[in-house]
Amino acid sequence: MPAPGPATNKDPAAGPAGSRSARHVFPVRGCRVSYGHSHSYYPATDIFTDPGCAFAAATDGVVDEVSRVDRWDAASDRGADRGGLSVSIIGTDGVRYYGSHLQSIAPGITHGAKVRAGQLLGRIDNSGDARTTPTHVHFGLSWPTSSGVWWIRRGLVYPWPYLDAWRAGRNLSPARAVQAAHAAAGSDIPLCRIRC
Repeated sequence: MPAPGPATNKDPAAGPAGSRSARHVFPVRGCRVSYGHSHSYYPATDIFTDPGCAFAAATDGVVDEVSRVDRWDAASDRGADRGGLSVSIIGTDGVRYYGSHLQSIAPGITHGAKVRAGQLLGRIDNSGDARTTPTHVHFGLSWPTSSGVWWIRRGLVYPWPYLDAWRAGRNLSPARAVQAAHAAAGSDIPLCRIRC
Protein backbone atom coordinates (compact mmCIF):
# COMPACT_ATOMS: atom_id res chain seq x y z
CA MET A 1 0.00 0.00 0.00
CA PRO A 2 1.42 3.43 -0.93
CA ALA A 3 2.60 5.73 1.84
CA PRO A 4 0.82 9.08 2.18
CA GLY A 5 2.42 12.39 1.35
CA PRO A 6 3.71 12.14 -2.23
CA ALA A 7 6.49 14.50 -3.23
CA THR A 8 8.12 15.51 -6.50
CA ASN A 9 11.60 14.13 -7.15
CA LYS A 10 13.38 16.21 -9.76
CA ASP A 11 17.12 15.90 -9.20
CA PRO A 12 17.80 14.49 -5.74
CA ALA A 13 20.86 15.72 -3.93
CA ALA A 14 23.95 13.61 -3.53
CA GLY A 15 25.61 12.75 -0.26
CA PRO A 16 27.79 15.15 1.68
CA ALA A 17 30.57 16.91 -0.21
CA GLY A 18 33.74 14.87 -0.23
CA SER A 19 31.88 11.64 0.61
CA ARG A 20 33.94 8.56 -0.23
CA SER A 21 30.88 6.37 -0.68
CA ALA A 22 29.00 5.99 -3.94
CA ARG A 23 26.50 8.75 -4.70
CA HIS A 24 22.86 7.64 -4.44
CA VAL A 25 19.75 9.33 -5.84
CA PHE A 26 16.05 8.58 -5.75
CA PRO A 27 15.33 6.34 -8.78
CA VAL A 28 12.16 8.07 -10.03
CA ARG A 29 12.68 11.52 -11.50
CA GLY A 30 10.36 14.39 -12.35
CA CYS A 31 7.16 12.77 -11.05
CA ARG A 32 5.13 12.52 -7.86
CA VAL A 33 5.61 9.21 -6.09
CA SER A 34 4.33 7.21 -3.15
CA TYR A 35 5.46 3.90 -1.67
CA GLY A 36 4.91 1.82 1.40
CA HIS A 37 7.09 0.09 3.95
CA SER A 38 5.97 -3.44 3.13
CA HIS A 39 5.69 -5.76 0.14
CA SER A 40 3.92 -9.05 -0.53
CA TYR A 41 5.95 -12.28 -0.20
CA TYR A 42 9.51 -10.85 -0.12
CA PRO A 43 11.48 -7.64 0.62
CA ALA A 44 11.07 -5.06 -2.17
CA THR A 45 9.32 -1.71 -2.65
CA ASP A 46 6.73 -0.75 -5.25
CA ILE A 47 7.12 2.94 -6.09
CA PHE A 48 3.75 4.19 -7.38
CA THR A 49 3.77 6.97 -9.97
CA ASP A 50 2.36 7.89 -13.40
CA PRO A 51 2.92 6.05 -16.70
CA GLY A 52 5.98 7.28 -18.58
CA CYS A 53 7.84 8.62 -15.55
CA ALA A 54 11.62 8.27 -15.60
CA PHE A 55 13.27 5.31 -13.88
CA ALA A 56 16.88 6.30 -13.22
CA ALA A 57 20.04 4.66 -11.91
CA ALA A 58 20.14 4.97 -8.12
CA THR A 59 23.95 5.04 -8.21
CA ASP A 60 26.92 4.70 -10.56
CA GLY A 61 27.37 1.19 -11.90
CA VAL A 62 27.24 -1.25 -14.79
CA VAL A 63 24.11 -2.64 -16.43
CA ASP A 64 23.68 -6.27 -15.38
CA GLU A 65 20.49 -7.61 -16.98
CA VAL A 66 17.99 -6.04 -19.37
CA SER A 67 14.61 -7.45 -20.42
CA ARG A 68 13.23 -5.62 -23.47
CA VAL A 69 10.35 -8.04 -24.14
CA ASP A 70 7.28 -8.55 -21.94
CA ARG A 71 6.86 -12.35 -21.85
CA TRP A 72 4.50 -12.56 -18.87
CA ASP A 73 1.38 -14.67 -19.37
CA ALA A 74 -1.27 -14.93 -16.64
CA ALA A 75 -1.92 -18.56 -17.58
CA SER A 76 1.61 -19.68 -16.74
CA ASP A 77 2.60 -16.88 -14.30
CA ARG A 78 6.28 -17.82 -14.57
CA GLY A 79 8.31 -16.05 -11.89
CA ALA A 80 11.07 -15.15 -14.32
CA ASP A 81 8.56 -13.24 -16.49
CA ARG A 82 6.60 -11.34 -13.81
CA GLY A 83 8.76 -8.21 -14.09
CA GLY A 84 8.01 -7.56 -17.75
CA LEU A 85 10.43 -4.96 -19.10
CA SER A 86 13.20 -4.49 -16.55
CA VAL A 87 16.75 -3.30 -15.90
CA SER A 88 19.24 -4.18 -13.19
CA ILE A 89 22.59 -2.56 -12.51
CA ILE A 90 25.48 -3.53 -10.27
CA GLY A 91 26.42 -0.42 -8.36
CA THR A 92 29.97 0.57 -7.52
CA ASP A 93 29.01 -0.35 -3.93
CA GLY A 94 28.49 -4.00 -5.01
CA VAL A 95 24.69 -3.89 -4.70
CA ARG A 96 22.34 -4.95 -7.50
CA TYR A 97 19.58 -2.36 -8.09
CA TYR A 98 16.57 -3.74 -10.01
CA GLY A 99 13.56 -2.00 -11.54
CA SER A 100 10.71 -3.71 -13.37
CA HIS A 101 7.26 -3.12 -14.93
CA LEU A 102 8.78 -0.60 -17.33
CA GLN A 103 7.19 0.79 -20.50
CA SER A 104 10.48 1.07 -22.37
CA ILE A 105 14.23 0.77 -21.92
CA ALA A 106 16.36 3.85 -22.62
CA PRO A 107 18.68 3.83 -25.66
CA GLY A 108 22.17 2.56 -24.86
CA ILE A 109 21.06 0.57 -21.82
CA THR A 110 22.59 -2.81 -22.65
CA HIS A 111 24.46 -5.46 -20.67
CA GLY A 112 27.85 -4.07 -19.61
CA ALA A 113 27.05 -0.39 -20.25
CA LYS A 114 28.35 2.01 -17.60
CA VAL A 115 25.76 4.29 -16.02
CA ARG A 116 25.88 7.26 -13.67
CA ALA A 117 23.61 8.06 -10.72
CA GLY A 118 20.48 9.73 -12.08
CA GLN A 119 20.92 8.46 -15.65
CA LEU A 120 17.72 7.39 -17.41
CA LEU A 121 17.32 3.60 -17.54
CA GLY A 122 13.73 3.45 -18.79
CA ARG A 123 10.16 4.68 -18.50
CA ILE A 124 7.68 3.30 -15.94
CA ASP A 125 4.40 1.57 -16.84
CA ASN A 126 2.56 -1.69 -16.11
CA SER A 127 4.42 -4.45 -17.96
CA GLY A 128 4.62 -8.00 -16.64
CA ASP A 129 2.20 -9.02 -13.91
CA ALA A 130 1.50 -5.34 -13.08
CA ARG A 131 -0.96 -5.01 -15.99
CA THR A 132 -3.95 -4.75 -13.65
CA THR A 133 -2.35 -2.76 -10.82
CA PRO A 134 -1.73 0.96 -10.31
CA THR A 135 1.33 2.11 -12.26
CA HIS A 136 4.56 1.49 -10.37
CA VAL A 137 8.18 0.45 -10.65
CA HIS A 138 9.09 -2.60 -8.61
CA PHE A 139 12.41 -1.73 -6.96
CA GLY A 140 14.60 -4.49 -5.52
CA LEU A 141 17.99 -4.66 -3.80
CA SER A 142 20.16 -7.78 -3.77
CA TRP A 143 23.65 -9.07 -4.38
CA PRO A 144 24.93 -9.94 -7.88
CA THR A 145 24.30 -13.48 -9.14
CA SER A 146 24.65 -15.23 -12.45
CA SER A 147 22.10 -14.26 -15.11
CA GLY A 148 18.51 -15.40 -14.68
CA VAL A 149 18.42 -15.87 -10.90
CA TRP A 150 15.22 -13.84 -10.71
CA TRP A 151 14.22 -14.81 -7.16
CA ILE A 152 17.34 -13.03 -5.86
CA ARG A 153 17.21 -10.18 -8.40
CA ARG A 154 13.63 -9.20 -7.42
CA GLY A 155 14.85 -8.18 -3.94
CA LEU A 156 16.19 -9.53 -0.64
CA VAL A 157 16.60 -6.31 1.37
CA TYR A 158 13.82 -3.78 1.91
CA PRO A 159 14.62 -0.64 -0.14
CA TRP A 160 12.28 1.79 1.62
CA PRO A 161 14.78 3.00 4.30
CA TYR A 162 17.23 3.89 1.51
CA LEU A 163 14.48 5.43 -0.63
CA ASP A 164 13.50 7.58 2.37
CA ALA A 165 17.12 8.71 2.76
CA TRP A 166 17.65 9.44 -0.95
CA ARG A 167 14.34 11.29 -1.15
CA ALA A 168 15.54 13.49 1.73
CA GLY A 169 18.87 14.12 -0.05
CA ARG A 170 20.96 11.85 2.22
CA ASN A 171 23.53 9.52 0.70
CA LEU A 172 22.96 6.11 2.27
CA SER A 173 24.24 2.88 0.70
CA PRO A 174 22.42 -0.44 1.23
CA ALA A 175 25.74 -2.30 0.82
CA ARG A 176 26.07 -3.44 4.47
CA ALA A 177 22.48 -4.68 4.63
CA VAL A 178 22.85 -6.54 1.33
CA GLN A 179 26.14 -8.11 2.49
CA ALA A 180 24.46 -9.23 5.74
CA ALA A 181 21.51 -10.74 3.82
CA HIS A 182 23.93 -12.54 1.51
CA ALA A 183 25.87 -13.94 4.48
CA ALA A 184 22.62 -15.06 6.15
CA ALA A 185 21.47 -16.83 2.96
CA GLY A 186 24.53 -19.05 3.14
CA SER A 187 25.10 -19.31 -0.62
CA ASP A 188 25.08 -17.25 -3.80
CA ILE A 189 21.90 -18.85 -5.09
CA PRO A 190 19.55 -20.03 -2.34
CA LEU A 191 16.45 -21.85 -3.57
CA CYS A 192 13.31 -19.88 -4.27
CA ARG A 193 10.88 -20.69 -1.46
CA ILE A 194 8.33 -17.87 -1.75
CA ARG A 195 5.84 -17.51 -4.63
CA CYS A 196 7.90 -19.24 -7.26
